[in-house]
Amino acid sequence: MNLPQQKLFAPAIRFYLCGAMGNELTKPSSKPVAIWLMIGVGMIIVQILLGGITRLTGSGLSITEWNVMTGTLPPLTESAWIAEFEKYKQTPQFSLLNADFTLPDFKFIFFWEWFHRFWARLIGVVFLIPFVIFLVQKRFRPSMVKPMIILFLLGALQGAVGWIMVASGLTGDAIYVKPTRLALHFIFAMGLLCYTFWFALTLLVPPSQRQSNKGIAKWIIASLSVLVLQFIYGALMAGHKAATAAPTWPDINGEIIPPNMMRSEEGILNLIDNRITIHFIHRGLAYLLLFMVLYFSWRLLKMQTGKLLSAIKFLPAILVLLQVVLGVLSVLNSLKIVPNQWGIFEWMAQLHQLVAMFLLLALIGVYFLVRTGKEEGRAV
Repeated sequence: MNLPQQKLFAPAIRFYLCGAMGNELTKPSSKPVAIWLMIGVGMIIVQILLGGITRLTGSGLSITEWNVMTGTLPPLTESAWIAEFEKYKQTPQFSLLNADFTLPDFKFIFFWEWFHRFWARLIGVVFLIPFVIFLVQKRFRPSMVKPMIILFLLGALQGAVGWIMVASGLTGDAIYVKPTRLALHFIFAMGLLCYTFWFALTLLVPPSQRQSNKGIAKWIIASLSVLVLQFIYGALMAGHKAATAAPTWPDINGEIIPPNMMRSEEGILNLIDNRITIHFIHRGLAYLLLFMVLYFSWRLLKMQTGKLLSAIKFLPAILVLLQVVLGVLSVLNSLKIVPNQWGIFEWMAQLHQLVAMFLLLALIGVYFLVRTGKEEGRAV
């Protein structure tokens, strides 16, 4: 292009560039969306902890109905409390386990189940209101639409599974929820936690912070698979109250491989119903996970990493070691359980659950950083 042509087209070029830059500068930022999602991650963690407290206090069957709107507030009058207590008296848990309960005892367990449900409703509000605001502000890019739909569906599914779980303990001779449904509820909660966290990472972490290492990524995927199975057996341990079945360590009631793990009359159901079998598998998976996490953490140590990966690459190893210690302490203190009292076992069990969530998020975070990007991280 000669000089006269440059002078002719210069105003048009400047106008185009200014318009493009102006559109980019006025485009709504996705950062508020990412912060919103991270708040959701924190609230889901609290919700799962409240679920653990509800289970440990035996409160899960205290509310016999699922009223989405009218159940938002607890009973506000003495007559309303008595009416709720009368409903609870019709449950097998009351007649077979808590027949000596007074109204104050009932109020205590009612509170934890109510608070657990209330927090779930609060999560729904915290997700819905900003969602509408961000929609009006046009902060959602087209690529966010599908993840948003999945996020809301997962939340709704979790609520439905929660009620199905509670309903399993309100009929027949059940005094607790079915362990398999407790495990399903817990796994769905962890799935919702992971998905929300992953979605936030896609908005918060720039591509420059990611560096591909397929070998380590495969090890993390394998570790996550073992961790999911471990979560299932952890929930089965909780549902069957299996910690008290073998309150010893490193042996299981004096045995390395305990007998009667596959009783012939139960067959394959031993894997989900036999407390000693569940205990043995849960411990074995813990040792396997410990080895896998320490191995890929050692490989990460030898890898040249970026600033963000360097900051978190030790987290999985630290958390898995802490998780094993808390698991051992929970088992050793399981004989100190006192009904309707919060003691050292309950503290250990609750911390065990909390660290499990942190371990899951740490694995997800490291995997997110090494699964894609340029081949910059090389094992030495």
